[in-house]
Amino acid sequence: MKIIITGSCGHIGSYVVENLSKIKKVKTAILIDNLKSNRFNSIFNLKNKPKIFFFQRDLTNKKSLNDFKNVDLIIHCASITTAAASFKNKNEMYYNNIECMKTVINYCKKNKSKLIHISSTSIYGKSSNLVSESDTHLIKPQSPYADIKLIEEKMLNKIKRKIKFVSFRFGTITGISKGMRFHTAVNKFCLDASLNRGITIYKTAYNQVRPYLSVRDAFKVFKFCIEKNFYNNQTYNALSGNYSVGQIIAKIKRYKKKVKIKYISSPIMNKINFIVSTKKLKNAGLNLNSEIITDIKNTINLFKNIKNEM
Repeated sequence: MKIIITGSCGHIGSYVVENLSKIKKVKTAILIDNLKSNRFNSIFNLKNKPKIFFFQRDLTNKKSLNDFKNVDLIIHCASITTAAASFKNKNEMYYNNIECMKTVINYCKKNKSKLIHISSTSIYGKSSNLVSESDTHLIKPQSPYADIKLIEEKMLNKIKRKIKFVSFRFGTITGISKGMRFHTAVNKFCLDASLNRGITIYKTAYNQVRPYLSVRDAFKVFKFCIEKNFYNNQTYNALSGNYSVGQIIAKIKRYKKKVKIKYISSPIMNKINFIVSTKKLKNAGLNLNSEIITDIKNTINLFKNIKNEM
């Protein structure tokens, strides 16, 4: 099997690349990234099984994938992902993410390649009940990033008869990889705690529950699809667990005893609470259960040799 991984230098993409040897069906992998994030370290010392080839390409160029032939699957990870910052750069985010999606879809249609698409649980709005994929009345994106993910889902639904795909609404990613950043909640909390500079929390958010997905479980999603030929043109929630901010901080305190908390205001996340169901994915045969506390421990250990006092 020959696959393309877009956004291969990012948090999720780089973890998938590092673990590709665990998916026996994959014989050749084409890695695509525009390298605007300068995460060159993501392609340092890559394993040579399967055969891996890297190309610096900008997917907003609709011809950027045209020279690749006989590709069985695209794992589409490429996008600008920072939800909070998307209010400031929403025009750039809309253009980049949607144009990238168009390029990938058009390639899949033309070449009959399958597609794994990453959406987000952030498309859901406030809810006190368990949210499932069928609760369309609860789909209320709270940021430009989330709105774009919903647009991408609608783009796929319009061409259901033309390509084979599966779309996953990922929870907020946790865990370490070569291409990790520290803008998502758990990773940022771990960084701030490790540097003793205080964890920043949105006002009223301490007891609010959100879905989180370990990068290890994200990889399991891709592995499952490839091994089971799982492309049924449906959408699935994918998360390791639902946790409140308070629960996350309690887990961090197991490894960093003195944690300072600072409260701030934000245009998002100040009134939103939702718990996401994984029943549909479990019924399909995939149970995601990686412990978030392992990701927290591993992330904090990245900084274990740093001393904050003299």
